Amino acid sequence: MNLAFSGPDGIIILTLYAVVMLLIGYLAGRGQKGLHKSLSGYYLAGKNLGIIALFFTLYATQYSGNTIVGYAPTAYRDGFSWLQSIPFMTIIIAMYLMFAPRLYVISKRQNFVTPTDWITYRFQSKAVTLLAIFLMLWGLGNYLLEQLVAIGHAVAGMTGGTIPYEWAVIAFVFVMLTYEWLGGMKAVAFTDVMQGLVLMVGVVVLLAGALYLVECDFTDVTRYIAEREPAKAAAPDLETSVNWMSMLILVGFGAAIYPHAVQRIYSAESERTLKRSFARMAWMPPVTTGLVFLVGIIGIMLFPGLDEQGSEQLVGMMANQVASINLVFYWVMVLFFGAIVAAIISTADSVLLSFSSMLSNDVYGKYINPHASEERKVRFGKIGGIIAVAILLWIAWNPPATLYEIFVLKFELLVQVAPAFFLGLYWTRLSAKPVFWGMLVGAVFSGFMTLTGNDTVLGVHGGVIGLFINVLICVVGSYMTSVSTQSRRQMDEKLSMEI
Repeated sequence: MNLAFSGPDGIIILTLYAVVMLLIGYLAGRGQKGLHKSLSGYYLAGKNLGIIALFFTLYATQYSGNTIVGYAPTAYRDGFSWLQSIPFMTIIIAMYLMFAPRLYVISKRQNFVTPTDWITYRFQSKAVTLLAIFLMLWGLGNYLLEQLVAIGHAVAGMTGGTIPYEWAVIAFVFVMLTYEWLGGMKAVAFTDVMQGLVLMVGVVVLLAGALYLVECDFTDVTRYIAEREPAKAAAPDLETSVNWMSMLILVGFGAAIYPHAVQRIYSAESERTLKRSFARMAWMPPVTTGLVFLVGIIGIMLFPGLDEQGSEQLVGMMANQVASINLVFYWVMVLFFGAIVAAIISTADSVLLSFSSMLSNDVYGKYINPHASEERKVRFGKIGGIIAVAILLWIAWNPPATLYEIFVLKFELLVQVAPAFFLGLYWTRLSAKPVFWGMLVGAVFSGFMTLTGNDTVLGVHGGVIGLFINVLICVVGSYMTSVSTQSRRQMDEKLSMEI
């Protein structure tokens, strides 16, 4: 990504962002007695996040810097069919609202820390819990790898190669680990507020600058595309439409049960705060993904004829043009690209914190040393997180797949945990054995399709087919399992909405 403002200005802004993030980590941890001795305090901010912090940390969980630099080029290549990116993000909110309020109430009553605390509580099965831990850690590991690769490319691009890819990753991973160690979830949430605000403003200014550059309104842009590249303005064919619906299911159910997203549900100070945050999140798909889509569409007119590799540089190319308008646009673009880097880091820190919490509470606390103190568990999680990052850094030097392929593989497996939440929270008859076999068969089937290169069948993703098989096994298997009246009564009490 060649930026006109790369080099000294980029280094200054990135250094400023790094200093601010470290300062936030320090302030978040200062005066918090027992922060590093409590799982809830360190990993969930004491379950006391207010509406502003909760909204922005949910926003950062759903939207990464990759949303900006990745979705606009896709809109450039695919044209208007990439409108699907807006309902992608909208359906996630709908999925949250289907289970989050009920899960929050139960988590408050039972003092959950990680997503698999719910799995353990609901199914009382070691096999189900271990399989869920594996699938969730797999999803988190893939997601973190994706962010580490993106950090390296973004920083190297913004500094004009002055900071090489490898050193960029190491430097900002160090910054991330430092402020996360200092302030835990509270530090992560407050850095999310900072980068979220700058990212929103930057996207609006980038779009305004792009419209200024084309010297026409969006109607003229649409007419230009219809005349010059009609395929990008045409209605999608049947298989593409089916693929849309498949992706909506995959992303909707998969992203809603991201472990770091579930932990933000636990972190809300009240059910009312949680619902108000989601109500505001419902406006974000058109405000964020929608504007990024428009940027990509305008890019077709501004930079016609780019090949796939060239289109990947679209946001940087457009930012260069916008930055050249005047000094105000220049510095907004500098801040904007700094915010993209910060947003990627912010997503990475959320993933790492969740990964660390599952190592400390689920792996170490439940199976390695059940009698360990919470302080010891937190320490294990921190060290385990560093080891995991070190392994992923080694992989990141030579990324094994494109970011999109990593993205798809992540959801294909993670989505198999969804029935344990969406069915388990409402259907008292759902039994542990069918859930285990449903998850296992669905994951194996989805993984096999992905690894053999057969990602879709008639436009339907392997993960969605695996999820269908998974749900079928859960439902049929649970009906075939006898459940006593007493067990049903106990399950009703478990799933009650009383705190």
